[in-house]
Amino acid sequence: MTLAAKNATTTIPIVFTRVNDPVGVGLVPSLARPGANLTGVSLQGLDMIGKRLQLLHDAVPRLSRVAYLTDPTQPYSPAYVREVRDKAKVLGLKQLLLLEAHTGGEVEYVLAELARERPQALLVEPNTVMLTQRKRIADVALTQGLPTMYGERRWMDANGLMSYGPSLPDHFRTAAVYVDKLLKGAKPADLPVQQPTKFEFVINLKTAKALGLTIPQLVLMRADELIQ
Repeated sequence: MTLAAKNATTTIPIVFTRVNDPVGVGLVPSLARPGANLTGVSLQGLDMIGKRLQLLHDAVPRLSRVAYLTDPTQPYSPAYVREVRDKAKVLGLKQLLLLEAHTGGEVEYVLAELARERPQALLVEPNTVMLTQRKRIADVALTQGLPTMYGERRWMDANGLMSYGPSLPDHFRTAAVYVDKLLKGAKPADLPVQQPTKFEFVINLKTAKALGLTIPQLVLMRADELIQ
């Protein structure tokens, strides 16, 4: 949608939000100098995906086989997959099962594949198709006894186990500040793309109990919120 807005005008100021990789998807030439009529707030997604796998590894004892659910049609997906594979090697995981889906129907297919492959945990890429299917994904993961890690707190309302990512309220407040500056005469080209400074690590202890999972105390101490 943001790319469509960019292609539609070169004069109207645009403040984008919730973009994982503004440079990689071609919105701006650089974060420091966005140029033209666009600026906004990045989710810093590539930096987050490896951290999520690390937290999942720390939370699940003797973890060795992880499934990664991704949408290959997203422009940032190849970089995410490379990052996850590199992190899996560093952590000494024996298997990283790559599952690809970009429609609700394909999500159903890969969820069935989860039952066949039987990984020990599931890492879900943050994107629109996964978010719209979050209740179904989280329910299947819980039924199959899979600890899960997601990118937004909203997954916790769907009985997800853990989420780690930028604070979205803080994210949107930053964007609102930029809108205010533009309305007062600032130029988008003069406003660097902001990266998140506040992050949230949330653990759903109700889901952990349902999974029969005891999360190590050191991991619990790192959480910003524990859902009881």
